Amino acid sequence: MWALKCYKCECCGRDFVSCKALRYHLRQKHFGKVHCEECGHEVLRERLHDHSESVQERATMETHKLSWENLEERNIRHMATEISKTCRMCSRRFGTVLSRENHEIQEHSFTVSKRAQMSIGFSPHNMLECQSPQELQRFADENIRPASGLLSAACVAEIGALLMRIQACFPVPATRVIQGGSYVKGTDTQGCSEIDIVLFSDVFANVNHCKKQLREGLDALRENLKQTSHGNRILMGKRAPLSLRFNFICTEGLHRHSFEIMAYCDVLGPAPSTGLKLHLYRKLYLCDDRDMAQLCALALLPYQVDFVKASVARVKELTRLMIHWFKTSFARSTEENKFRRLPSSYTVELLTIHIWELAGKPLLFSLVQGMRAVLKLLVRYAEIDVVWHRHYHPKFPIFVKVNQKHTRPFILDPANPTVNVCDTCNAWDEVALVARHSLLKPLFSRVRAEPPWLFTDDW
Repeated sequence: MWALKCYKCECCGRDFVSCKALRYHLRQKHFGKVHCEECGHEVLRERLHDHSESVQERATMETHKLSWENLEERNIRHMATEISKTCRMCSRRFGTVLSRENHEIQEHSFTVSKRAQMSIGFSPHNMLECQSPQELQRFADENIRPASGLLSAACVAEIGALLMRIQACFPVPATRVIQGGSYVKGTDTQGCSEIDIVLFSDVFANVNHCKKQLREGLDALRENLKQTSHGNRILMGKRAPLSLRFNFICTEGLHRHSFEIMAYCDVLGPAPSTGLKLHLYRKLYLCDDRDMAQLCALALLPYQVDFVKASVARVKELTRLMIHWFKTSFARSTEENKFRRLPSSYTVELLTIHIWELAGKPLLFSLVQGMRAVLKLLVRYAEIDVVWHRHYHPKFPIFVKVNQKHTRPFILDPANPTVNVCDTCNAWDEVALVARHSLLKPLFSRVRAEPPWLFTDDW
């Protein structure tokens, strides 16, 4: 059999079947362009000077962008079924992940080299440069683990006072308030602390008018909070259809919490029967209105929180390390791939718990071994297939239907059998690439699997 010769473009890495096709590509795509040392992109030679100045201006704005980053990321979990099939370059949505990937290659030249350029971005002094488990533990204690002692107590008091102020500023009486997010679950880090607040009120029980009432109520809360004594420490986010988002600067500006406030009627109550929960699952499965499904699912937040909180302290330490890894190992999105979405923090939490369960749920274990196991699984993301049956039976019809047509990676929300949390990401291939490069770093380069992590040898 004759081998097919391939002609590779040195500028972008695309392959062509003939020299003529390659020359045509060079004339159409690269002629008259030069490589910008500032951002790594190609620009017209005569525009290089103006382009370099604009890149420097964007760099000076980066610190301002960071303040908004957590707020923008919070929106992705409400569009889970949309994201995995959405192009990370142009946001066009496809019927399958494979169709989306083919589109990215054909229309956006998303080659292997381009993927590496857009995904790998290890920050300076990364924890992966640690040389030993002891050094990693010191790094985690100094840079990742939240403050303890008096500072933690002051933080708890400030958050409690703000929660009372939120309830007082909400224009309608709340019958019940529930909380979620990494701060409540115990997986928050020094640079990433999320607090979700859901205000339940019977005022929103009228389905026909609830969206309008919700928007009006959240807008009123937004303005009322600005007038309080906490107002000068609240950085409001962009307006969202069904929630209020802001960053709250806590304890004399030492750190910040990312808040998301939502409201709806209490469809389950504090102690629902099994039948009522199953009825909600059926409603979520049949619901064609994404906004209404999101609002109804708010009642499941306590069960999601309890699932993560139930894990032992060492698992939460490992979760913090993995969340920090996602924050410090990937290149920032640019204008070209601004629709890229990495896995949500909830997905990372569930993935870490799954790895811990595969290891036999040890109370104490090496963080290096645990991180290595998670990273090796991320490299093989297409094999992830995880389900828990604590809130729904394996023979429950809704679960059976969802399970029959699911695609991998698949981690079914333990509290909601209608949601695959892996669908919050459209860049699993980038995650696998960065995980593969991370395993070559000094922290893991000479590490071998030890009990109870020997099952990773098969990976």
